[in-house]
Amino acid sequence: MIHQIINDEKFTNIQRAQAGLSRIFRNAQKSASIYRVMKNDKPMGVLVPNDLWQSITEDIEALSSPNYRQRIAKARREKRRISAKEAKKILKL
Repeated sequence: MIHQIINDEKFTNIQRAQAGLSRIFRNAQKSASIYRVMKNDKPMGVLVPNDLWQSITEDIEALSSPNYRQRIAKARREKRRISAKEAKKILKL
C-alpha cells in the first residue's frame, strides 16, 4: 500500500513541541505521521520519527543513483506488462 506522508501530516505549535518533544515523537511513531511545528501560524520545521526518516533517506539515496534512475526509465518504456496476480506470484506474496 502506498503511504503518502503529506496525508498524515499533523500540526503543533512551538510551545507544545518544546514542552513535550518525547510525547510528540511517540505519537508520530504510532501514527506514522510527521508534525509540522508552527510559530505564530508560520511553519518553522518538521518533526519526523526516526524509522520514517530512514525510509525517506533510503529512497533519496536510491533515486540519486543514475543506474537506478536509468533502470526505472527503461522499465517505463517497456511495452510488456504483467498483472498484479503475476507480480505477486513472482514476488512470492
